Amino acid sequence: MIKFERFTLANGLKVIYHQDNATPLVCMNILYDVGARDEHQEHTGFAHLFEHLMFGGSVNIPNYDEPLQMVGGENNAFTNNDITNYYITLPADNAETAFWLESDRMLSLAFTPKSLEVQRQVVIEEFKQRYLNQPYGDVWLLLKPLAYKVHPYQWNTIGKEISHIENATMEEVKDFFQKFYHPANAIMVVAGNIELEKVKEWSEKWFGPIAAQTKSQRNLPVEPLQTEARRLVVHRDVPANCIYKAWHICKRIDKEYHHFDLISDILSNGKSSRLYLSLVKEKKLFSEINAYVSGDIDNGLFIVSGKLTETADILEAEKEIDAAVYQFATEKLEGNELQKVKNKVESVLNFSNTNVLNKAMNLAYCELLGDADLLNKEEEIYANITAEDLQQTAKKYFNQNNAVTLHYLMNKA
Repeated sequence: MIKFERFTLANGLKVIYHQDNATPLVCMNILYDVGARDEHQEHTGFAHLFEHLMFGGSVNIPNYDEPLQMVGGENNAFTNNDITNYYITLPADNAETAFWLESDRMLSLAFTPKSLEVQRQVVIEEFKQRYLNQPYGDVWLLLKPLAYKVHPYQWNTIGKEISHIENATMEEVKDFFQKFYHPANAIMVVAGNIELEKVKEWSEKWFGPIAAQTKSQRNLPVEPLQTEARRLVVHRDVPANCIYKAWHICKRIDKEYHHFDLISDILSNGKSSRLYLSLVKEKKLFSEINAYVSGDIDNGLFIVSGKLTETADILEAEKEIDAAVYQFATEKLEGNELQKVKNKVESVLNFSNTNVLNKAMNLAYCELLGDADLLNKEEEIYANITAEDLQQTAKKYFNQNNAVTLHYLMNKA
């Protein structure tokens, strides 16, 4: 049980406090309710650009990292479809430094031509290195627009294309910041060896003076139901043929999400999993294969991806994937297979909540989903799932008309 308390500042900043006296550290995690799905289709990659810009210094603190390093702290951030998340860990005695640093860049990020140009080039180089010039790097640039036709999940967090970042103007960047980087659009978690009264005092001192803004309401296009199979075949200079197959599924907050999470574990979690035993070890069609859920807040994807062996026929390999996935709809689980993956999930959940940073990030994300206490309820949610639940969910979503398939093949000699 992760105990926590909540309070909200007058400007709308939600604050969650968790005390952990077993650590000498304090962690501050600030989750901004903005991700790639909030971008305009002609101006993509902005959320990720801001992940970098927020480290470029503020009006009052030109070098964000220097004062943090001087007090023994560390920081980082990440962006995905739905959120942008910043976190700091530092010794408890120096905890106020985190309040100072994070509040100042929320209040007055420095928008200088130099900072924008530096971070623009960093992001462009990342786009080239990770997505264009790396084997299999463009998989999601291909698969996502194959799966999504109207919802903004159709583009990657890095953006649709480099030109969107190359052409980003200072005015567009400032507008994006003003719209999303303010107290009412943020959830702050302070966790670790610190007293609640100090958190309240420093929250008011450093974040309280930031002006209130109205949180913008999303009006994203709803992805229509897919009614026929979609396929794409590409050839690239890669060492092995690969298959990527995805089915549209539910939202992260829907009860069926946990069903898919367990199905993915049954299929590919460990060397006793179905896909490994059948397609890697026995039939030797794949050298590696994985099943996973995207976990998006809006309707996401259930994905199976695999790298084929040299002698494997790709159509045969795809049929084997289909058979393994569709088996969940036609056959109910027997024996202890379900309980085994439930035990693994329980272990992972408990382990993930031993680290103060993980607890801070998990509390923030669960609060965004609707209630931070979901962190304490997930173990019970998984425990109560039945074999019948998995079968009904599989019947609802697993069919070829709901599938997208990418054959990612080696260039022919």
